[in-house]
Amino acid sequence: MAARGFVSYWILPVISSLVWCGMLLGLLLYWVVDTNTTHYSWMGSDDQIAFISDIGASKLKPLFIAGSAVTTVFLDLAFASERWLRHNGRLVPNTTVKEKVLAVVSIVFAIIGTAGLILLSIFDTHHHHKAHDIFLLLFIAGYLISAVFICWEYYDLGLYNRQHRILKISFYIKLTFVIVEFVLAIVFVATNWSDNENVAAVFEWVIAFIFTFYILSFVVDLLPAIRTKPVTARFTKHHEHEMESANNSQDGDYNNDYTDNREINRYDFR
Repeated sequence: MAARGFVSYWILPVISSLVWCGMLLGLLLYWVVDTNTTHYSWMGSDDQIAFISDIGASKLKPLFIAGSAVTTVFLDLAFASERWLRHNGRLVPNTTVKEKVLAVVSIVFAIIGTAGLILLSIFDTHHHHKAHDIFLLLFIAGYLISAVFICWEYYDLGLYNRQHRILKISFYIKLTFVIVEFVLAIVFVATNWSDNENVAAVFEWVIAFIFTFYILSFVVDLLPAIRTKPVTARFTKHHEHEMESANNSQDGDYNNDYTDNREINRYDFR
């Protein structure tokens, strides 16, 4: 029974991250060890380092497609589970329309990123180069924008729930991901367009591996749901209507009003 209680929704991002990292390592080790860093015919004449998609367009294309699909499906399930758990009081609930809209928009952009990754793995860089580049941009932009909205949602959640430090921790983890990946993505695009493709390939691998840690950050979000599985341990909302009114009427000095608003907006365990 203890094992059943411990295994919960947090396993979804774990599976996603393991599949993603395993796929990347499989592609990289295949190219380095099995092919001895072969130069594929669809690579540039001066390219010495293969892009992920270069290897994914080889005979390992089925691994690339399967790994991309499984990774994103389980990640999207983690997104949806987080939203459902908040709705049902298993996690700190969203109580304002703004928070709920941010959560939904983040899921929508994650699905766009999912479509981009699956499609770029199908339309490989060898046979569909232009389409592949478009889907690559869709993948990167989709998940980056999704992460921005998640950060925004967690910032708002943590603003009136400072007693739940996990919200602040998750916010800073995801904010770090957004900043780092955005900077790396700019360098990747710049070096790729300036024909420094070996440098661009290195940055693509770095961006991809860092994405693993972003996926794992959702374990932090979903893990607290283990404690709230019993109905009696779930969160309840107190005076939600009053809370929304208080949020709308704030004049900007949060520090002075925090004590009173926290009483209006607190979340307790039953």
